[in-house]
Amino acid sequence: MLKDNLVMLRKLNGYSQEQIAEKIGISRQAYAKWENGMTVPDIEKASLLAQVYGTTLDSLAKQEYVDGIGKLPPAPHGKNIWGVVTLGDRGQIVIPKDARDHLGINGGDRLVVASDEVGIALIPADCFEKKMRELVDMLSEKR
Repeated sequence: MLKDNLVMLRKLNGYSQEQIAEKIGISRQAYAKWENGMTVPDIEKASLLAQVYGTTLDSLAKQEYVDGIGKLPPAPHGKNIWGVVTLGDRGQIVIPKDARDHLGINGGDRLVVASDEVGIALIPADCFEKKMRELVDMLSEKR
């Protein structure tokens, strides 16, 4: 898992093994051993790798799969992919339990549905309404 993520992230970011090794203060050979799965980085070096790639230690160490796509690269810090859901006949979806738990969403909660050209976002209504009130207040003060 870790070795696959290291290769994937390095290639996605356009780095050579030498460049990554230099960024975290090790030899290219030591880094190559991590990508080959011969050894693993200590926690300090793994933390530096997570920082370089803008992800978390947890994301760096685990493998995410999505049906029909396959392996996914580790998500950037603060971003998550919770899997694939199927839209019901009446437009309903079931938000995965891990996502609900992580975000503190419960049955009966109000969510704002927002979108752009390619997808939708669900935002807790109280958070959205608070931000809108702050924006309106800020604009009112500037008059």
